[in-house]
Amino acid sequence: MNTRPPLLLEPAGIRLDPRQGLARQLYQALRERILDGRMASRMRLPASRELAATLGISRNTVVRAYDQLYAEGYLEGRVGDGTYVAELGVAGMPRGAAPAAAAEAALPILARLRSHGPGSPRAGPPRAFRLGIPAFDLFPFETWARLQAQFWRAPSPERLGYGAPAGDPRLRELIAAYLGNARGLRCTPEQVLITSGAQQAIALCAQLLVQAGDEVALENHCYRSAAQIFAVAGARLQGIAVDDDGLDTRQLAGLTDCRLAYITPSHQYPTGVTLSLARRLELLDWAGRNRAWIIEDDYDGEYRYSGTPLAPLAALDRAGRVLYLGTFSKIAFPALRLGYLVAPPALVEPLSQLRALGMRHSETGTQAVLAEFIAQGHFQRHIRRMRRAAQARRDALLDGWPAQAVGALPQVQAGLHVCLPLASVARERELIEQAAAVGVELSALSDYWLPGPAREPPRAGLVLGFAGVDEEQVAMALAKLRKVWQ
Repeated sequence: MNTRPPLLLEPAGIRLDPRQGLARQLYQALRERILDGRMASRMRLPASRELAATLGISRNTVVRAYDQLYAEGYLEGRVGDGTYVAELGVAGMPRGAAPAAAAEAALPILARLRSHGPGSPRAGPPRAFRLGIPAFDLFPFETWARLQAQFWRAPSPERLGYGAPAGDPRLRELIAAYLGNARGLRCTPEQVLITSGAQQAIALCAQLLVQAGDEVALENHCYRSAAQIFAVAGARLQGIAVDDDGLDTRQLAGLTDCRLAYITPSHQYPTGVTLSLARRLELLDWAGRNRAWIIEDDYDGEYRYSGTPLAPLAALDRAGRVLYLGTFSKIAFPALRLGYLVAPPALVEPLSQLRALGMRHSETGTQAVLAEFIAQGHFQRHIRRMRRAAQARRDALLDGWPAQAVGALPQVQAGLHVCLPLASVARERELIEQAAAVGVELSALSDYWLPGPAREPPRAGLVLGFAGVDEEQVAMALAKLRKVWQ
C-alpha cells in the first residue's frame, strides 16, 4: 500500500519566460508557493523529469532549481523516496502580509515625519527661485578635477584603509584655522568633526543629546528638516516665536523642562532676521543656568553683503554649551556632502563613536581634495567670488521685483534667500500657484510653521532663493511673474 502524500503542486500555474533564466524563475515560483503556504510542509514534489515534461523545459533546468531550494533549506528528501517541502516550523505567510506588517511598523516614524514636513530639498538643476542653491556655475571644476587626479594618481596605503570617524586630520586642522581667522571662532582641530553635511551633524546631536520625551525648542518658523530629526528622536517640539531681533528668549525662558535649543542666529531660516547681540547673550545665559545645549546652524554665514560675516554665537560661548554646525554645500555644491560640527571637548568622543556606528567616515579622497583646495587658497578666493555673485543676483531680484503687484521685498543683508510677508495663507497659495504655472518656483513661508498646542495660525509669505541662477535668468523669471501677477 502506497502511503506517500499526493502530488499537490499544480504546474499549470507556473509561467516561465524563455527570454530570461528559466531555472531562476522556477526556483522563485516554487519558493513563493512554499512561503505563502500554497505548498505545505511535507508536500511531495514531482520528480524532476516529470515536472520538466509538464512545463516543457529541460530536466537540467528543474534540477538546478531543486538544488537551489535544497541548498536554502526549502526542500528535503531521501534517495528513492522523492522530494518534499521541508518542515519550516512556521505557518505559511499569506500574500500581502509582509507589506502590511512593514507598513504598520513604519507608521509611527511616518507620522512624526509628516507632521513636521515637508523637509527634503527639491532635486534637479538650479532654477529661479529655488531655496538653498548657491551658484553652481562658478565653482572651479577644473581646479577640483586637477586636485582629484593628483590624489588618486598615487594614494598612500594609509588613505585607502578605514579613516578616522571624526574626519581627515588635515581637513579638521584647516577648518579650525579658517573658523578662527575668518569667523572669529577659536577652536582646536580636535573639536572639529567632519560630517556628511549639516543634516548629519544635526542628527548626531539629536542622537547624543535627546531622549524620548525631552523638550526641544526651535525657532518658529523653523527649518523643517531639523524638526523632523528631533521628532524622530522622540522629542517634544516647542516652537519659539521669532521677531525682528530673532528668537524670543523670554518665551524660551518660560519653558520649564527644555534642555536643548536649535537656532539659526546669523540668518534665521526662513525669515532671514539676525539674532541681536542682546538676545545672543540672553540665550547663552539661559543655556548656562539650565545646563542646556544650543545647536547653532550657521548654514550660510559666509554670505554677508555689508561688512564682514558675523561672529558665530559659539564665539561668545564661555561655558561650552554651544555645538556649531557648518556646511560646504552653500559655498561649493550640495552633492559634495561635506560639513562640519564643532563640539565642546567632552562631546567629541561620543559624537565620533556615533558617527562610526552610522557610516564609519566620509569618503577619504573627497576630504583630502577639499583639504588641498583650502590649503592652496582656492577656497577663500571662491568664497569671495560666490559672495560677489550672490550680491549681484540679489540686486537683480530687488531691482526687478514687481512690488506694485505683491509688495516690496525687504532689504537683504545676508544669506541666499529673502522672505516677503503676506496677509494670508490664501494669498500665499494663490501667488505660488500662479508662479508655478509659468515655471517659476516659490516657497511658502507657512510651510515652515511649527504647530503648537495653542493652534495659532501660521504667518504667510513668499520665500525666494536668489543665488542659484544668474542675473539674466533672474530677469526672465521676474518678467514671467510680472505678467502672471498683473
